[in-house]
Amino acid sequence: MLRLDDLQVFVCTADRGSLSAAAREVGISPALASAAVKRLEGELGLRLLARTTRSLSLTPEGTQYIEHAREALRVLRAGRDALLADKDSFGGTLKIAMPSDLGRNTMLGWLDVFQQRHPKLHYQLSVSDRVADMVRQQVDIALRYGQQDDSSMIAMPIAPANDRVLVASPAYLNQHGPLLTVEDLQHHNCLRFALEDGLHDRWTFYRLPQREQVTVQVSGNRSADDADLVRRWAVAGLGIAYKSRLDLSADLAAGRLQVLLPEVAGEPTPLHLVCTHRAQVTPLVLQLRDFLREQCAAVPVVLP
Repeated sequence: MLRLDDLQVFVCTADRGSLSAAAREVGISPALASAAVKRLEGELGLRLLARTTRSLSLTPEGTQYIEHAREALRVLRAGRDALLADKDSFGGTLKIAMPSDLGRNTMLGWLDVFQQRHPKLHYQLSVSDRVADMVRQQVDIALRYGQQDDSSMIAMPIAPANDRVLVASPAYLNQHGPLLTVEDLQHHNCLRFALEDGLHDRWTFYRLPQREQVTVQVSGNRSADDADLVRRWAVAGLGIAYKSRLDLSADLAAGRLQVLLPEVAGEPTPLHLVCTHRAQVTPLVLQLRDFLREQCAAVPVVLP
């Protein structure tokens, strides 16, 4: 059976004259782009592209077929545009996985607003700091922090400039004094996060302006495998946390937490919307992506 994403890779490769350029444009690895073209050729029983070590061109069969492929994609885009013209037509159930703190304290409110725009839409949410097995759990999309290096996934940036920040409550600082350097973390109660890969007790920072990397081994009397608990402990004045700025936006704006050492940059923690296949990047998912980008961009950066 012909796959629509294979058609897209084929047309893009012909237009760009390069599998690597086509892969970058559609957001997959060159290996996956090559596999898509080979799969299409196998389905048709024809050789569509003539490849050498230095060049790539259409075969006579490819030249004849590409116009049919373009027309098929044009019809599909027209169908997508018709759906976008009637936003209320979006319905069904969208299964979304997301981290605990981001999900409970930020995304739930944003998703409520998005659902008001699309009343026929239903959510099925999985909120956990363990990385979801999207295939086994039948998850449509996932929100994930960090660099996404899995070439089999489609990763769409939501908050590419997000980073981690050191925070503590005013009550904790009043009791224990200010934090003057990152090395002083060794003398404070640090609230740590733990998952299957172990306890995250080595915190990395970058001194500006040269971005000199500094890693500090921290300790404390509390750790959890739920990032929301770490945030709650910090708000309660029980220690210092090192967390995603997005997770902390409401607490920072309300003054429940304060940013420490703003002259030191934290680890980059970009947020992505992730799918397992191009077919899952539907008009609805694209609208959700754009909506979440707008919400993240509107979050104020709060400094001491």
